[in-house]
Amino acid sequence: MTRPNSPSWSASLLRRDLSARASHLAATQKLLHDIHPGPEPIVIFGRDEYGRHGNFHPASYENICANPPWLRRLTKPHTASRRSRSRKDWQWKELDSANSSDALLMNIFCHPEVFDGTTLAPAVVNLLNVEAIAQPCFGIHPGVPLLNGHLDRTEIDLQLGNIFLEAKLTESSFQTAAPRLIERYRDLETVFDITRLPRKILYSAPSHQSVEDISQIEYQIDFQPEESAASPAPPHSPTTASRTLIHGYQLIRNVLAAYAADAAFCVLCDARRHDLIETWYSILSAVHRPTFATRLKLLTWQELSTTLPHDLQQFLEAKYGILPT
Repeated sequence: MTRPNSPSWSASLLRRDLSARASHLAATQKLLHDIHPGPEPIVIFGRDEYGRHGNFHPASYENICANPPWLRRLTKPHTASRRSRSRKDWQWKELDSANSSDALLMNIFCHPEVFDGTTLAPAVVNLLNVEAIAQPCFGIHPGVPLLNGHLDRTEIDLQLGNIFLEAKLTESSFQTAAPRLIERYRDLETVFDITRLPRKILYSAPSHQSVEDISQIEYQIDFQPEESAASPAPPHSPTTASRTLIHGYQLIRNVLAAYAADAAFCVLCDARRHDLIETWYSILSAVHRPTFATRLKLLTWQELSTTLPHDLQQFLEAKYGILPT
C-alpha cells in the first residue's frame, strides 16, 4: 500500500468521533452501555437481556458466542475494570470498549460471510494472500527468542495461517522503549539495521534518583503512550540529562515474532491515522533482509472493508466511520 491521501486524524480526534457514534447507537437502539469517565469519555457496551452486544455486529457476535476460544477472548479484563452502574452483574471487559481494535478485528473475521467456520471468503483470501482454510486464531503468543535462550510472550492479535496481524485503531502509538530492552532479542541485528530504527532523545533536568530508579522509569515508558513523556529541555543545557528511546517497540517485537516463525506480518490500522502509518514505514525501512521484507505489509481497515459483505460494511460505517476505499 502507498501512503494515504485521506485527511490525517489524531488518536484523540478519532476517539471523540467513535464515542459520539457509539453514544448515538446506544441511544437510538436502546443498547446496554456505560460511560468510562475522564477527559475523553469512552462508551462501554455490554450484553443485554435480549442477547445483544452493542460493540458487535449481531451475526459476528452469534458466531463468537458459539466458538469457545473466541468467546474466551471476550473475557479479557478492561484495564479500568469496574462494576457497571447500568447493571450490577456486568463487569467491564476490554472488548466492551467502543474504542477496542480487538473488537473491530473480531467483528470482521468472525462474521459468517467472512469466515463460515471452514473457509475464508475468496476476496479476503486474495487480499491477504492466505490459504482459504486458514482458521482465525485471536490473541496468540508465538514466542520471540531472546539472547538468554528464553522467549518473550509478545501477543499477536490475529493469526491467519502463515500471517500474523496486529490491529490498531485509537492507540496513541506503537510504544517506545529504551535500547536495552530491544537489544535483548536474539534476531534483532539479523533482521534490522539497528542504526536506522527511529529514535528520540529526551532531555530532562537531573534527578536525585538512583540508577536503579531511572532504569525502572525507562522500563515503564515502554508501556506508555509517547505523549506521556516529559517535555524535552534545551539539548545543550549543562543542567539537563538525556535518554534515548526507540519508537515502534511493539512493531519490532511483532516483526521478530514473524521472522522466528517464518511467517508474514501485517499491520491493520485506520487510513486516517497517518502517524501510525509513518511509524510502520520507519520500522519497515530498517529491515535489511529484502526477502523477508516482502512478507511485511500494511493494510487499512478501509481497504479491507471493500472485501466485506454489505451489512458488515454498513455496520463499520455507522460505528467506526470506516468507508470502503
